Amino acid sequence: MSEPESHEVRQMVYAFFAEECGVPGDSLRDDLRIIEDLDGDSLMLLSLLGSVCRRYGIKVELRTLGRHLMRKPAGTVGQVVTLTEALARHGDKILDVEL
Repeated sequence: MSEPESHEVRQMVYAFFAEECGVPGDSLRDDLRIIEDLDGDSLMLLSLLGSVCRRYGIKVELRTLGRHLMRKPAGTVGQVVTLTEALARHGDKILDVEL
């Protein structure tokens, strides 16, 4: 993934959480915990990943994403950025990727 694409994904994740959690985008940091610090939930993450799949034309089953998240939970904004970049880069092969 190129640097501009990586930056685009990061901006997408930050904008999503700012809107969904009702916080200013400039207050978000990679170390913020989605549930504890932002009052978010797991459905938000699935919604974000669905948006990423549509944006990048990725065909991946929700079950595949769920299996990946069981192995490697994404609890912070930074972990979601990493997961989202990996999804954009690897698509349905994400289970084969070590993050």
